Amino acid sequence: MATETVVLAPGAFCWVDLGTTDPAAARKFFGELFGWTATEHPMPGGQTYAMMEKDGRKVAGIMLLPEQARQMGAPPHWLSHVYVKSAQETARKVRELGGKVLLEPMDCMGAGTMAVLQDPQGAVFGAWQPATELDTNTAYNQPGALCWNELWTSDTGAATGFYTGLFGWKPDPQDFGGMKYTVVKNGERPNGGIMASPGEGVPPNWVVYFAVANCDATVSKATGLGAKVLAPAMGIPTVGRFAVLADPQGAAFAVIQPEKQG
Repeated sequence: MATETVVLAPGAFCWVDLGTTDPAAARKFFGELFGWTATEHPMPGGQTYAMMEKDGRKVAGIMLLPEQARQMGAPPHWLSHVYVKSAQETARKVRELGGKVLLEPMDCMGAGTMAVLQDPQGAVFGAWQPATELDTNTAYNQPGALCWNELWTSDTGAATGFYTGLFGWKPDPQDFGGMKYTVVKNGERPNGGIMASPGEGVPPNWVVYFAVANCDATVSKATGLGAKVLAPAMGIPTVGRFAVLADPQGAAFAVIQPEKQG
């Protein structure tokens, strides 16, 4: 299969990582599900950051859920990071727009500067300012790799206003069989989606989508590995077939088999 090199501009989602209560179990689960391999890198405090790769290209990170997050009651979760020119300026603007800075911009072992941020409705996301240029050895839009980021929120209008003000995204409202959905574009490139939370008790959050070759087979394999099905496989015309799952530690993620174009 030919690999796709995606050139991302500031404002694009560029990376996802998993904070979990059992990194070893998570590495094993996702390794078996997607064919990922792990290279562990030491972190301050004696922890490690597992750089997950697929066919020699980086796809995601896995680490122990930080103590600060656990103290705040955060469950195991995927964190979506947006490529920014300045993490400091992004954090300042988040506050200006009514959001919160959960983790002030900090250096990540010389690789870049990151911040953890929260929108006014409560969804958490990351900002990543690379030290030099964005790593081009990261896979996107391929089986086992990140292909979409979707916000479930309690106030779609307010959330759309916040993110367009923060990143300059362009909203493109759509209707999928009566379901209102706003695609947000970074420049002319579709960058993610915003929709109303699918049910009561579902907190605002960014959902990570990984591309797969066969949605139903992936769901079956995931459940066999201990995952739970949060939303069963279903199809959306012109988009693809997707499902929402939770890994054995409880972190939610989605898989999608994109509909072939042309």
